Amino acid sequence: MIHTHEFEIGGKTFFLETGRLAKQAGGAVLLGINDSVILGTATMSTQERDIDFLPLVCDFEERKYAIGKIPGGVIKRGGRPSTKATLISRLMDRPIRPLFPKGCRSEIQVIAMPFSIDKNIPSDVLAVNAAGAALAISDIPFNGPIGCVRIGLIDGEFIVFPTFEEMKVSKLDLIVAGHEGAISMVEAGAKEVTEEVMVKALIFAHENIKKICKEFAAFAKVAGKAKREVAASGPDKKFLEDLMKKEAKAIIGALFNSDKATRENAESTLKAEIKAKYSAGKEDDAEFMKHLPAAIDKAIKEVLRKTVIEDGKRPDGRGLKDIRPIEAVAGLLPRVHGSGLFTRGQTQVMTVLTLGMPKDAQFADIIDQLDEEQVAKRYMHFYNFPPYSTGEARPLRGPGRREVGHGALAERALEAVVPLDNPDFPYTLHLMSEVLESNGSSSMASVCGSTLALMDAGVPIKAPVAGIAMGLMSDGKKFSILTDIQGLEDFTGDMDFKVAGTRDGITALQLDTKLDGIPEKVLTDALKQAKDARFAILDIMEAEIPKPRAQLAGTAPRIETVMINPEKIGALIGPGGANIRKIVEESGCEIDVQQDGKVLIATDSGEKANIAKSMIKALTAELEVGLEFSGTVTRLMGRGAMVSMPNGKDGMVPVDQLTHAKIGRPDDVVSEGDKINVRIHEVDGMGRVNLTALDLNPDNARLNDPNPPVSERPAFNRDRDRGGRDGGRGRDRGGRDRGGFRDRDRGSRDGGDESTGGSRFRKRD
Repeated sequence: MIHTHEFEIGGKTFFLETGRLAKQAGGAVLLGINDSVILGTATMSTQERDIDFLPLVCDFEERKYAIGKIPGGVIKRGGRPSTKATLISRLMDRPIRPLFPKGCRSEIQVIAMPFSIDKNIPSDVLAVNAAGAALAISDIPFNGPIGCVRIGLIDGEFIVFPTFEEMKVSKLDLIVAGHEGAISMVEAGAKEVTEEVMVKALIFAHENIKKICKEFAAFAKVAGKAKREVAASGPDKKFLEDLMKKEAKAIIGALFNSDKATRENAESTLKAEIKAKYSAGKEDDAEFMKHLPAAIDKAIKEVLRKTVIEDGKRPDGRGLKDIRPIEAVAGLLPRVHGSGLFTRGQTQVMTVLTLGMPKDAQFADIIDQLDEEQVAKRYMHFYNFPPYSTGEARPLRGPGRREVGHGALAERALEAVVPLDNPDFPYTLHLMSEVLESNGSSSMASVCGSTLALMDAGVPIKAPVAGIAMGLMSDGKKFSILTDIQGLEDFTGDMDFKVAGTRDGITALQLDTKLDGIPEKVLTDALKQAKDARFAILDIMEAEIPKPRAQLAGTAPRIETVMINPEKIGALIGPGGANIRKIVEESGCEIDVQQDGKVLIATDSGEKANIAKSMIKALTAELEVGLEFSGTVTRLMGRGAMVSMPNGKDGMVPVDQLTHAKIGRPDDVVSEGDKINVRIHEVDGMGRVNLTALDLNPDNARLNDPNPPVSERPAFNRDRDRGGRDGGRGRDRGGRDRGGFRDRDRGSRDGGDESTGGSRFRKRD
């Protein structure tokens, strides 16, 4: 049976449908708004795996047909997931993972597939809602339903589910997911929004999430399936309590150490000792032996949590609000355009910045971009997490979802301060954060290292940005917020709340939780505590480098700008790009021509830039008296030399304009192929150009010789001279009487001899 349901959120109408498509899935829902239609499916296997984690996989499956496009390239099926598809898959996973029953070990797969995309509606939030609706009606045990909203901030007003057009002017891009009880996931980018405004936005988001959850619950009552039972599993509760009580002192002694490697070795040894102690005599009890490792892990985790919550004591001896020791270094590496090394405790990140031309931008074909054209991305941030950073040895592969997600978070944190809208800074920026050590919050260390690298390179960022990761441990009654969590606290804690921003406000947020949700007061307190930590980190960073360097790094390309008439772009580029190639070859510069007539010249030398600018101006300038340029002697004639001009034509340098010396023939001082500097001396009414080389070639010995060797050969045969002044018959054209007419085409002045070619010219008058 087909079931449908409609509801309205923020003035936008959503529709749900199930029972028509994908009926063999555990749950399948079509979710739509305007022209966007996404199929969400959720399926759970019937077999349980013998593992100690929830085998959940979430995927966003891009389909180019959803926007009426055929995939580019050779493979028309489409290739690997794009960066955006990976980020949406993570967005789906994070709010639903904590809501499955403890001990669930059956494989679960949640897929969102767009069938149709409205080009003005972002699909990421729709995908999360499609997944939430599919889980709500499925047979999968799930403590939902969940809903997800995007919040914008325009002119001080919050907007639910803003369009791409609205997001262009919004100060906030906030995605929040959760259930009726609390918020469970946050992802945000902002233009220095204050903590107070952010809290109001979170509350507003949760109010709308509650409405969505109620609609999903109502739909599930009509169209939902009966939920499966999950067998309770795990260690015996009483045994676990006894284990914690008896081994608490040993656990604290092993885990409470500031050095990660020492602590991990001590923990491994302790686990082996406890296992040997409690398994003695029970080797034949398969059920007990199966759950013993999990009981030991649980005991260690709970002892640590209890110590933090009740005593306020952290494993490395810090207080709840203390930050690990920090070192910030700018400009550590030679040759590179900018570098920043940021160390916080045993987490260390080196960010390297490279500056390039606009043409070095990344072109991304985004499935639900407002338009269907490729988008040039001039600011890129990438994050690498090699195995040695955690003391491990494993194969190096391509970036995984974690690397993609952390790079995107750091990129978003800095996007608000990078001068992409500054016309005087047309560079493309490529930042690469290399994690050298990791013990918690490497993504926020990447933000700090990237700020140092940007300022070291002389990039005029609006303000420095710092990031901090906040944690949480709770027993259900008391909530302990931890500043600057390390790896162990992230693993055993209830929340990972990353906050990045300037002194004026927040630029990025990311919240993940293992709880059903986080109370709003806890989020408010965490933001305030994060602000204090952020300011402390900024103090240390600004002590190293208070502001961007006044000049770009000496190794960075210099970009100079020349404005030309857009109608001259074709003349500048030349047939098949011939003119641009010539400029690049002769000047050694990189050239980037913009559609508005802006020509960018990148070089490491002012002299090279001047050569390029001179050639560009010559190619695009109007041919008027006084314009100087360098040209090549293309041929020699009776009265002078023909020299190539920037517009692709030739101009005449009469003999008396080649040199101050008395010569009879132009080849006395120049030869075909010579390059000489010339100036437009005269442009007649027919557009014919006469040039002069006088006093423009101080380094040319032949042109500056007062007594050049004068040739004894006779003057050029004017009858054969196609550009001559006397209109000769032109025997090389078969003896036909065409000289005078040819003279007019080739730059002649006096119409030729009346008895030969000139007579025909006069008849035409």
